[in-house]
Amino acid sequence: MARAERQDLLTFLRTLTPSQWDTPSLCAGWCVREVVAHMLSYDELTTRALAGRFLRGRFSLTRINALGVRYNRLEPEQLLTQLSEHLSPRGLTAGLGGMVAFLDATIHHQDIRRPLGLPREIPADRLHRALRAVLFAPPTGAPWRARGLKLVATDVDWSAGFGPEVRGPGEAVLLAVAGRGAAVRELTGAGQATLAARCTG
Repeated sequence: MARAERQDLLTFLRTLTPSQWDTPSLCAGWCVREVVAHMLSYDELTTRALAGRFLRGRFSLTRINALGVRYNRLEPEQLLTQLSEHLSPRGLTAGLGGMVAFLDATIHHQDIRRPLGLPREIPADRLHRALRAVLFAPPTGAPWRARGLKLVATDVDWSAGFGPEVRGPGEAVLLAVAGRGAAVRELTGAGQATLAARCTG
């Protein structure tokens, strides 16, 4: 699934114009090019290099990710080449059987597409797997945002949790628990306001 998601992203990125590469994404402060650079920034790191980046970032995920983008200042064509060579996860992104790369690519694919106004339907099997995985991925913040809420996807057979309900399209649920406030507005239910507050707090 990680390889398939990266391949779909690569195919899409090859259609973008130079101005689209510089469009702000849903990741605050990052344009499309920087999101792709971030995705690829961990693949080539050895264990020692990864530890060094964590130290330089003082164990803050925000600073660590920013370092990855800074060290990967490549032009779109270079990023496309790098992604085509990294369809199979390696390094940190190969963790948990490739789940790190899969979840990262699935969420960031939407981070790129939504601001460009170029939506897609995530394949149902991938969407279902991503919804299951994100709730066990602390770096996304999803376990905390989803705490005490019942999440229900209305387009795939998936629900999780207990408490006030938050329901809507699975893609919106996925992005909302990953902290994308724009997606929360597409959800309904008694727990929607709580989730919205957790995306902005």
